[in-house]
Amino acid sequence: MTINAATPVKLDVPQARPKHQSMLAETLRYILRNRSAVIGIVIIAALILIALAAPILATHDPLLPMIGQPGYSGRLPARPPCVYVLGCSTDQPQHYLGLDLNARDIFSRLLFGARVSLVVGFASVIFSIVIGSLLGMVSGFVGGWLDTLIMRLMDVLLAFPSLLLAIVIVTVLGPGLQNALLAISIVTIPVYARLSRAQVLSVKEFEYVTANRALGATPLRTLFVHIFPNSLTPLIVQGTLGIGTAVLDAAALSFIGLGAQPPQAEWGAMLSVARSYVFTAPHMVFFPGLAIMITVLGFNLLGDGLRDALDPRLNRN
Repeated sequence: MTINAATPVKLDVPQARPKHQSMLAETLRYILRNRSAVIGIVIIAALILIALAAPILATHDPLLPMIGQPGYSGRLPARPPCVYVLGCSTDQPQHYLGLDLNARDIFSRLLFGARVSLVVGFASVIFSIVIGSLLGMVSGFVGGWLDTLIMRLMDVLLAFPSLLLAIVIVTVLGPGLQNALLAISIVTIPVYARLSRAQVLSVKEFEYVTANRALGATPLRTLFVHIFPNSLTPLIVQGTLGIGTAVLDAAALSFIGLGAQPPQAEWGAMLSVARSYVFTAPHMVFFPGLAIMITVLGFNLLGDGLRDALDPRLNRN
């Protein structure tokens, strides 16, 4: 067989994947291999689907009392769960988780309460990460008197118990879910500011950062293009764990009457109304408490899994 020297020979050379794609795929593989992270993802995905489909899944209007409605008679407030397949009499209307003190369907209120809790959790953490990261990056990158001023302010906020400070802020601004969300965001800003500052102080000493400065990169480009992307890992992990904490804080503020206001469906507020009926109507306390526990557990498991998957010091062979 003769080969013409003028004819180019085509070689099948495998194309290298972009580095960021291979790193992303590798990280996802580590996450999916982590049992805690997978369980957390499943729980959170289920909660998000439930929150989105609440109007479809809800069997009743979450704000509508059953008193005076057709087919309802007798003592309705705090009526226990009634499920036909579990032996409940068909003479009374079916309510999977029973009724609360205002004769409203607890199952429907739990579904709509998932919307409130998830929105508060995600919104407060996003706000805290954005503000805290900016403060921490500027503080660590600029240094000097500005670093001292920002960090001392963060130390003052950290000196107060977070929930107590949130109560003070909501008391000043006035009860309500929006003010509770703002208060939760403010009290968690120092956590992300200090974490971001520590990362910037570490990353800005790397050789590639020094090389970019020597090549004439502006401070803003150095900070946001070269330093910030390499400081995201601990912020992502802490933010995931922080969502669970934010859900707990929102429930606590609603429990003492400073968060969601009646008749809005929110898990902490539902617990607050039912706290005196633990023994006479335990279903009113058990189901909202279980919903809060599962939500916090899901985010904690995901946060632990992300920490293990994103930590380059761990042996993942």
